[in-house]
Amino acid sequence: MGVIGCGYWGPNLARNIAECSGAQLVAIADERQERLEAIASRHRDARLTRSADDVIGDASIEAVAVATPVSTHFDLARAALRAGKHVLVTKPMAATLAEATALVDEANAAGRVLLVDHTFVYTGAVRRMKRLIEEGVLGPLYYLDSVRVNLGLFQHDVNVVWDLAAHDISIFGHLLDTPPLRVTASGSSHSPSGLEDVAYVHLEYAEDLIAHIHVNWLSPVKIRQTLVGGSQRMVVWNDLAADEKLRIYDRGIEAPATEAERHRQIVAYRTGDAWIPTLERHEALALEIAHFVDCIRNGTEPQTGGAAGCEVVRVLEAASASLRDGGQPVDLTTEAVT
Repeated sequence: MGVIGCGYWGPNLARNIAECSGAQLVAIADERQERLEAIASRHRDARLTRSADDVIGDASIEAVAVATPVSTHFDLARAALRAGKHVLVTKPMAATLAEATALVDEANAAGRVLLVDHTFVYTGAVRRMKRLIEEGVLGPLYYLDSVRVNLGLFQHDVNVVWDLAAHDISIFGHLLDTPPLRVTASGSSHSPSGLEDVAYVHLEYAEDLIAHIHVNWLSPVKIRQTLVGGSQRMVVWNDLAADEKLRIYDRGIEAPATEAERHRQIVAYRTGDAWIPTLERHEALALEIAHFVDCIRNGTEPQTGGAAGCEVVRVLEAASASLRDGGQPVDLTTEAVT
């Protein structure tokens, strides 16, 4: 395998590839020499180059991880697929839905695996929440609420929605296994770039299920918290907690049982126990790389494959359209958003 891009996330990919028993890291590319020099001591056996073409054109390399700015994903991933490589691309997979769809078509035509780096899907917390939902432990879902804020890192080619909300959109898509019907977004920019650095994204699903995402590059504190509310139980996921990341609460409301109670709008509150489940202890990215290798060897569809990547980009495009239109809802049940 080879890695293209060793800025913020590329070194993490390189480390996990090097540590994966089923893969060998043989090349790392980045246009900036200082980045290559910084990573050289950690991967002495890997060939370093300032040209992505050197990695894509190397016939001995079977798979490529693309960890470059979003605006470059399409050209690099397409070139790698056309060169016969399997491709892992960081989120979001492309800058437009048209580009994302084209990458899926390229992967299918080449018979190659295309995996999108939706890392949080592979965490123990998200995997456990998925099981809780599938097993009906939470009951029918009412809402999902996520806060993902910190001071920086400002991106130069995408706003805070494309940078941070992409995580939550991929998580919600995985947990619910159904797309939203409508998207509404509002936000504002406070830097010369003009890109939104504070934003709120509201998603509406069938059965009155709603989801809300708050993303912010200007927060004085770092918060990574998600709430999932069901009719039977509710979950709080604090991703920054060293331990006890997931708490399950047997709390909620009981609907009025009689016509008289409904008329008087009487609601009974249920307060039961809370418990902290034991989660799988693994690095999500390590599990993702091992899954990528397994998909290549066995020809299976990745858990976060091209279809999942396209859905995230589709919702991001809808959020962008809503931002441009002053927060007007965008209907995803009609034709594709542009």
